[in-house]
Amino acid sequence: MEMENRTVVSEFILLGIPNTKGHETILFVVFLAFYLCTLLGNLLISSAILADSRLHTPMYFFLCNLSVLDLGLASITTPKLLVDLWAKSRTISLGGCMSQVFFYHFLGSTECLLCTVTAYDRYVAICHPLRYLIIMNWRVCAILAASTWISSSLHATILTSLAFTLPYCGPNVVDYYFCDLFPMVKLACADTHVIETVTFTNTGVVHMNCFFLILLSYVRIVYSILKMNSAEGRRKAASTCASHLTVVTLLFGPCALVYTQPQLSNVLVTAVQLFGYVATPVLNPVIYTLRNKEVKGALRKLRGVLTTAR
Repeated sequence: MEMENRTVVSEFILLGIPNTKGHETILFVVFLAFYLCTLLGNLLISSAILADSRLHTPMYFFLCNLSVLDLGLASITTPKLLVDLWAKSRTISLGGCMSQVFFYHFLGSTECLLCTVTAYDRYVAICHPLRYLIIMNWRVCAILAASTWISSSLHATILTSLAFTLPYCGPNVVDYYFCDLFPMVKLACADTHVIETVTFTNTGVVHMNCFFLILLSYVRIVYSILKMNSAEGRRKAASTCASHLTVVTLLFGPCALVYTQPQLSNVLVTAVQLFGYVATPVLNPVIYTLRNKEVKGALRKLRGVLTTAR
């Protein structure tokens, strides 16, 4: 009878970024600029890769997937965050909250797996260059890419289903700037031991396995580079991997800082998470174009096509 008398929560209130009162307008402008740059940068890279047949290779195929992921990751939280800062409307529906939880874990897990697949691609390219196109044929690339998306969708579906089969009877204030699992399940009026254990185990297993596979790939890559006789070959191989290593650092760095330093304040945790999911998607296009002559050439070609079309 007690459960029947409880009111089921139909919407939640996001507390937002802590200690930002009075700075909403500045933050709105900053986050809007980051979001627009993310959209522009990733759309340009995807368009350049699709438009230039010279970039129809496994490496750029996975880069195109990463650009799509960055677009999605930036769009999970930033639009709602901008609304909260501008209109000071912090409410979010139960369905909206479920969507944020699902896509956060779906796209985050996919990016982690995709970085692992890209590390394997770099390993094959440097350690087995003569067999690269045989090993990394289009069928293999399609299977690897599809596997990352499908497995991540299953991972996110399990976590979201477990989270939202719990009863939410109040309070409905989420102590975060978006709906994530751990802030959400604190509000459930039921035992949350199972969902917390499954979330920590699944997320930990995915990230740790990806990290060790990437590490193993680069141990083999470094060993192969050191065995090269040509200094030019070593330089070219190292340059090929530099962009990917930078992206991996930006992906795993914030996670490592948050989960290995539990004493961090809520303000610092939020800042680290914001950097990972607002700043990183706009940095990835820059990282992949600064030292990449092929992508720069494709962007110039795309600009010429757009100029001619006008």
